[in-house]
Amino acid sequence: MNPRTLSLAAALLTPLLLTAQAQTPAAALPAAWTGARLATATYVILDPQMVGPNLLGGSDQTSVLDAMRRDSGNALKRRYPGATISTDTATAGAIRVIPVLNTPSALLPWLKLTARLDLTLPEGGKVSLAQEFTLWDVYQHRAEAANFVYNQLALRLP
Repeated sequence: MNPRTLSLAAALLTPLLLTAQAQTPAAALPAAWTGARLATATYVILDPQMVGPNLLGGSDQTSVLDAMRRDSGNALKRRYPGATISTDTATAGAIRVIPVLNTPSALLPWLKLTARLDLTLPEGGKVSLAQEFTLWDVYQHRAEAANFVYNQLALRLP
């Protein structure tokens, strides 16, 4: 396939992701998925992931991954001041969080990336929150780009 066909295929296969509440009926959400529970939970931020074409070089990619880990945890803490953010992956009863960025096919301002938080509750339930952003919107926040993106996702939590 040529690059244009791949780009078109990616655009057709990547649906606009909404919050888990909008994606699934309330009955399909884990019972523990409540604002009260999330407000006092312990969160462990696992290794962030970038999915899609690798458009960044070594140190730039490392910087983005570091910002994803740090700023996703900070966004959760701002949303839920009573929550605890832990770095210990062995923390019992913690909600596991994986920050994910689905990258576009090129670094063009009108193309979109999808930011996602994949949360796994200690009981085993899983919820994904995702939102699309144009590269231009993200670029305008420069050093605060990951903060901006993950704050937007945190606002979608109950």
